[in-house]
Amino acid sequence: MSFAGEPVLVGGPEQAGDIVIRGARVVDPRAGLDEVRDVVVREGEIAQISARGEAPAGGETVDGEGLMLTPAFVDPHVHLRVPGQEHKEELETGTRAAAAGGFSAVLAMPNTDPVIDSGSILGALREGARREARIPVGFLGAITLGQRGESLTAMGEMRELGAAGFTDDGLPVTSAGVLRRALQYQRMVGGVLALHEEDPSLSGGGVMHEGAVSAQLGVTGIPSVSESSMIARDALIAGYEGGAIHAQHLSSADSVRVVSEAKAAGIAITCEASPHHLCFTDEDVRSLDTRMKMNPPLRTEADRQALIDGLRSGTIDCIATDHAPHAPHEKEVPFEQAPMGTTGLESAFAACYDELVLPGLISLETLLERMNAGAAIFGLATPTIMPGAPADLALIDLDREWVVGADGYESRSDNCAFGGRRLTGRVLMTIAGGAVAYRDRGFALSAAPEPEMQG
Repeated sequence: MSFAGEPVLVGGPEQAGDIVIRGARVVDPRAGLDEVRDVVVREGEIAQISARGEAPAGGETVDGEGLMLTPAFVDPHVHLRVPGQEHKEELETGTRAAAAGGFSAVLAMPNTDPVIDSGSILGALREGARREARIPVGFLGAITLGQRGESLTAMGEMRELGAAGFTDDGLPVTSAGVLRRALQYQRMVGGVLALHEEDPSLSGGGVMHEGAVSAQLGVTGIPSVSESSMIARDALIAGYEGGAIHAQHLSSADSVRVVSEAKAAGIAITCEASPHHLCFTDEDVRSLDTRMKMNPPLRTEADRQALIDGLRSGTIDCIATDHAPHAPHEKEVPFEQAPMGTTGLESAFAACYDELVLPGLISLETLLERMNAGAAIFGLATPTIMPGAPADLALIDLDREWVVGADGYESRSDNCAFGGRRLTGRVLMTIAGGAVAYRDRGFALSAAPEPEMQG
């Protein structure tokens, strides 16, 4: 649903260039495209898609031979930690990490210090993004003041100023009455309500999935029903009010089932899954590595397989990283004391490609489609490779093996669950709005520009 106000996305590269990408395998599932082509980018848009070797000269040339060119990714769930937690991440470092992962746009959560719960805070943050963001970034406003779950924010004011939607992410909206009023407000102003689905009376002080592994380790667990029961409640309220909700970071088989049933009942519900929940289980927590501590927690192999099935079937609409940076001193403590969260922007594609596509669990086309499907959920244009479309592109070497974090991170924080793992598939270049937002250090454009394009 659109709203007459400021554009959602701000910032990003200021000057688009003329670029010719020659001989890449161009893959766009939505456009039905999987062929070797030349792609011409001019003035921020895709100007031409030609047979190999037939693109006109002009601008900078990129040798795409043996590489895949695909629509760039869009992440609807990241934490950029601004304002107030810049020791963990900043607009510049967070969006730089996103560009390194092949993302041309991200949406940031409001659980900052102070919380993004007013037009003045949102406006100041958007001004900062115009100056500092490496790729376009949007922001969600809080549903309740201070994310305390009591009084609603001025959602209409924030929508006018460009809020992409509303969430109390990091905390659930525990009051059914508050959620109902938020949905009533939403019907007037638009914007999806993105919900952190957790019943604190069930999750309590848990630090990992409640199951055999938590029992063996002797640590307090978080039962999966704390998530699935809240999704069921919120879906019913949304259906009653005719509102739209987005369930964040699904982690369990029961949650997938509840979402599937809600969709079948005609309720306007979408959902996301994160790479770490798609690739890891609670068995990976046995080492008590704090990078494996997140909320919701990593669950069982049966839960992981249900998430993969949901991703394949479309019950799970999109992949979102829930990129959650923390400073080293915050994570380098005993497991029970460490904060929840893992970074993931730079490793998202490779992790899912290596762990899901190469073993044949999902197709490459499904992965590419789910990596930017979050855009449409929040009313943004979905990147595509068609003449006249904005040039939001990722150039990827599907054969490149690399060790996550071996050369450092673009993010300010290094608490990545995939850190130290050898993965296959590396983003070499990201183009956002026709401008190069990221280049891999070992990958360069041609040293000299080609002659000017004609026509």
